[in-house]
Amino acid sequence: MKKNKKHIVFDARIRKASTGRPIDRLLEHYQELGSDYRFTVLLKKDDDWQPKAKNFEVKRIATPMFSFNPLTYLRYSQTIHDLRPDLVHFTLTPQYAPFIRAPFVTFTHDLTMFKYVRAGRLPLPLHWARMLGYRFIMWRTHKKASWVHTPTQYVADAMNKKYLFTNRKTSVTLEASETPLPVKATEPENNPGKFIFYVGSAFPHKNLERLILAFGVLKEQHPELKLVLVGKREYHSKKLEKWAKRFDYFEDIIFTGFIPDEELKWYYENALSYVFPSLSEGFGLPGLEAMVHGCPVVSSDATCLPEVHGDAAHYFNPEDVQEMAHAIDDVMTNTRLRNKLIDLGYKNVKRFSWSKMAKETLAIYDEVLKDAK
Repeated sequence: MKKNKKHIVFDARIRKASTGRPIDRLLEHYQELGSDYRFTVLLKKDDDWQPKAKNFEVKRIATPMFSFNPLTYLRYSQTIHDLRPDLVHFTLTPQYAPFIRAPFVTFTHDLTMFKYVRAGRLPLPLHWARMLGYRFIMWRTHKKASWVHTPTQYVADAMNKKYLFTNRKTSVTLEASETPLPVKATEPENNPGKFIFYVGSAFPHKNLERLILAFGVLKEQHPELKLVLVGKREYHSKKLEKWAKRFDYFEDIIFTGFIPDEELKWYYENALSYVFPSLSEGFGLPGLEAMVHGCPVVSSDATCLPEVHGDAAHYFNPEDVQEMAHAIDDVMTNTRLRNKLIDLGYKNVKRFSWSKMAKETLAIYDEVLKDAK
């Protein structure tokens, strides 16, 4: 490995998380594209990812991704300082190391936490204290960053409105969808029959309570209909399930928990529609994943979703339960509309490319390092 290559420290500790998909794909495509840079990839201790390219090295660290402990920031800063980078890429804005001298780029996925906060198991006073720390870190990171990139124009505009000083150092690097799952679809043990579905987390801003209420409205005209909610069983999904038990149609709501790709592919291929009721997103990958599998998408019209889904989704106001139910019913009952959405979905996903995102992000490095000379 040539030591005279510019050295990029790339923090990929979020790679295996649900929001880590673009980070994983950047690593993949950086290696395929080739680069004049030398990379050190920071990973969590339990991440077994290995590079294929000779200009990539891995350093596994125990430092948590989210912490408000000053000692954690000191240790993290020291780790990066010792690597002597020419540039650092923080792939999640709160990863910021405050005591490094190298220029850095940060990836701001969204600003959802500023509006749709979630306390989880923390007592509210501790939660709000953490939010103050979070707000300060976000402000400080954006202020000190040499460049910021975002997954959509919506996020860029929202960020530049909040932090006026980012206006001249912002780029949009659109994410992309995957190809169809490379497995054979497998019917689940309990075939739900006629169903609509959602896949993803159950965080409050995902708006699943209103989706369940809209499902109740749909049941009046479609008594055989089922609602399938696919996602990891965790604090918020368990809380949602407990809340949903109050309704007499609860037995027709299926909380699958984690499922293998074979079953997920079957749901995509057999659903009457994929419903995306979210109040806030930075990009919204599941809608594109539904499209690439030929599943018609009924989507919230909030934040970036119209930008990403284009004319390939049937939209509704996510705060209006009746409008949501009506939009879902349109797609369920109108064959012409369903087929149109499926065709437009196949076309829409072609607008996005992980390779293009990787090229654009490498170009950001070029620009920052040129200015740093």
